[in-house]
Amino acid sequence: MKAVILGGTKGMGRALARRLVEGGHHVFLLGRHEEDLARSVADLSVRGAEGASQVGSAPCDLEDPETFTGALDAADTALGGFDTVIVTAGLFAVQARLEADAELARRVLTVNFANTVVFCEAARKRLLSRGGGTLCVFSSVAGDRGRKPVAIYGASKAGLSHYLESLDHKFRGEGLVTVCVKPGFVKTGMTAGLSPPPFAGTPEAVAAAVLTAIEKRKPLIYTPSAWRWVMWVIRCLPRFVMRRIGF
Repeated sequence: MKAVILGGTKGMGRALARRLVEGGHHVFLLGRHEEDLARSVADLSVRGAEGASQVGSAPCDLEDPETFTGALDAADTALGGFDTVIVTAGLFAVQARLEADAELARRVLTVNFANTVVFCEAARKRLLSRGGGTLCVFSSVAGDRGRKPVAIYGASKAGLSHYLESLDHKFRGEGLVTVCVKPGFVKTGMTAGLSPPPFAGTPEAVAAAVLTAIEKRKPLIYTPSAWRWVMWVIRCLPRFVMRRIGF
């Protein structure tokens, strides 16, 4: 596998990059901060059998779509063409902060939905131009149902999940496999300070589940897997019940 990872320097993306390199795959990291990229490349280089030749990086900012083409060009050159694109990057903030800060709400909605879709479209076109590949994108269980604690963040992920499902319907027959990952609560820097609920996962467990989903060409996974049934119940609840509960 020749994989491009947007957001592979932290949390679930970093765990995924490590597993890929340790499995003998080639990885090209995209991210905002060059220091983080350099540190991650060094970390991955010592984990892979081929060292630095197995890993590369280029700057790419989901808040700046003008960086997308150059970043994908750099990945294509370094890898000699890639067959897998993984997007774990995104923004998160709790509902109270988003309600109090309209600019932060705009950034979360733009990055998690509009700009992620724009990046995926650029990646999709490249993958299809060479016969297909895999586009694996992290959405969230927060987008499965309108909920009080994640009204704005959940809306951004609901739109992204809808787009990914549509993409899978439209292009799988042409060779593009779309994998939508819906993590529940995962203990990462993004969720630091929040009380972990039951079934809270770890980046390493999520990475293992995602790699299995990519290998089996699954269009959708919940991870940890218990969240599939938790969200099934939540989706079945009538609105008057949802208004009364805090979930």
